[in-house]
Amino acid sequence: MKYAKSRLNLNNMKIKEFLDSKNKILDRGIVATPGNRERLELFANANNGSNDLLLMQMAINFGYKLALEDVEEELL
Repeated sequence: MKYAKSRLNLNNMKIKEFLDSKNKILDRGIVATPGNRERLELFANANNGSNDLLLMQMAINFGYKLALEDVEEELL
């Protein structure tokens, strides 16, 4: 039983490290990942239809971030 618990903790640590590394990639990208939906909406409203490709990439990055947070919440 003790072995199974320590193995589970090790697996959780690996999952956490993996998720953290993916989040860091989003933070280091050329296109900034918005911290929350409000910041994404502020940018969308401020650009008045210009930079649509940039806005699209920000939305994609934000979607990845939300997905990673959901996976982390579910698994850990």
